Amino acid sequence: MLKALGNVFKVKELRKKVLFVLAMMVVYRLGAHIPVPGVDAEVIQQQLFAGSSGGVFEFLDLFAGGALRNFTIFAMSITPYITASIILNLLTVVIPKLEELSKQGREGKKKIAQYTRYGAVVLAVIQSFGITSFIRSFGAVENESLFNIILIVVSLTAGTSFLIWLGEQINEKGIGNGISIIIFTSIISRFPGDIYNTYKLFQAGSVSVFNILLFIVLAVAIIAGVIFVQEGERRIPVQYSKRVVGRKVYGGRSTHIPMKVNQAGVIPVIFASSVLLFPGVIAKVIPYQWAQSVANAIQPGSTLYMVLYALMILFFTYFYTAITFNPEEVAENMKKYGGFIPGIRPGKSTINYLDKILVRVTLAGALFLTAVALLPFAIKPLTGVNISFGGTSLLIMTGVALQTMQQIESHLLMRHYEGFMD
Repeated sequence: MLKALGNVFKVKELRKKVLFVLAMMVVYRLGAHIPVPGVDAEVIQQQLFAGSSGGVFEFLDLFAGGALRNFTIFAMSITPYITASIILNLLTVVIPKLEELSKQGREGKKKIAQYTRYGAVVLAVIQSFGITSFIRSFGAVENESLFNIILIVVSLTAGTSFLIWLGEQINEKGIGNGISIIIFTSIISRFPGDIYNTYKLFQAGSVSVFNILLFIVLAVAIIAGVIFVQEGERRIPVQYSKRVVGRKVYGGRSTHIPMKVNQAGVIPVIFASSVLLFPGVIAKVIPYQWAQSVANAIQPGSTLYMVLYALMILFFTYFYTAITFNPEEVAENMKKYGGFIPGIRPGKSTINYLDKILVRVTLAGALFLTAVALLPFAIKPLTGVNISFGGTSLLIMTGVALQTMQQIESHLLMRHYEGFMD
């Protein structure tokens, strides 16, 4: 492992990429401490995070890395961008023009990414105005002049826009997974505070050694499980028939189609969390009793929240897998180059076979993601450990770390160095 880590810094190009990503993570954490002007953060902490009343805002603050609690310029994190991505992915299925763009390769994806950015900025303006109106209702805005309100909205929108740009820079000049790395940084930045809070609970007698050991065992099991499922794949054998072109013979070899158990990675968990948090925040803002009842019913930890969370993860796992793996396209490419699955006729039969395997394999991955994401809600009464230490955060952290290691691994193998996973 140490040798592989040393190899990372031997390759000049890879070293620059890794150092660039680390520098961007530092920039993000520095920006997360710049306060929004004209807002009293102490009032926000008392009103939204005092005692057990945090609920949905505690969960939002997890993705913001503490920026919402302190109401800094990154208080909204990149949730508007995630929401815009979900909307664009859904629209790609129903709008033919967007579907055509998605099939145009790199240029089409760049165009869709541009639309996503525009949508994210629009959503950021709307969300920042809603948050400003909400904190104004309980006196967190120090000066309620029009100029100050606009300044708060612009500061929050600019913070989110900067994070979107930061994520794209990591994609272009770093090692990819820009948005995921920002979320990873947000979650890991909470760990020192959570460890300290757990230590205080231990001193007060609220958490025992058994509780802490139980959490450690579960955390290790979750990490091992995520790695096992993420690396798991169903290999479908493919045989290519021989073709004679001129004096050369092509084909006649055996290979396989690697169909991952968890094709979507941690994206379904991030999408499901973002979608479920949105109505909870809106309900909190509406000053009516029925709205507060809705907010309490769907706050993290409630029965309705867990049911909806599980259904959302299942939906987004299948949805994202359907976008990234197209059985028709795979079957067409196989037929084009003279390939076939032994025992399966080319064409429609191959498409049906691949689709059937995909549904079954994806179900296993979706059920695993759902179980891990819901695990902390089931064991919290036993462990007493803070929820930000739960399955969702560990799932995202492990998934992002694994994807990043795979990116580095591919760079090392291209240059004939031994990778992390050998």
